Amino acid sequence: QVQLVESGGGLVQAGGSLRLSCTASGRIFNTNAMGWFRQSPGKERETVATINYSGGSTYYTDSVRGRFTISRDNAKNTVYLQMNSLKPEDTAVYYCAASAGWAEARLSSQYNYWGQGTQVTVAS
Repeated sequence: QVQLVESGGGLVQAGGSLRLSCTASGRIFNTNAMGWFRQSPGKERETVATINYSGGSTYYTDSVRGRFTISRDNAKNTVYLQMNSLKPEDTAVYYCAASAGWAEARLSSQYNYWGQGTQVTVAS
């Protein structure tokens, strides 16, 4: 069974930074894609950033490209999301996810395991 535990959310002023971490259990981590997703009230869950199994390929949604950086440390079974220049519209619950069958994946439907979510609130 794969378990994902997120940390690092919180309240920050606009323009500030936060770093989210997600630690995974199970051997799935080193061979599969990982991703960060977010959902705010009244909106559908959206892909924020994804990273392939090796860390050599990344994807960002347009609204965060240039401000957020996804990375992974396979030795620590951990994926990170560094968020800089945060905006109020980045406020959401952020979820870490792991894909069971894809080495690289951009769609939420390709992800099988999900963390409990961590709240990020950006004050204006």
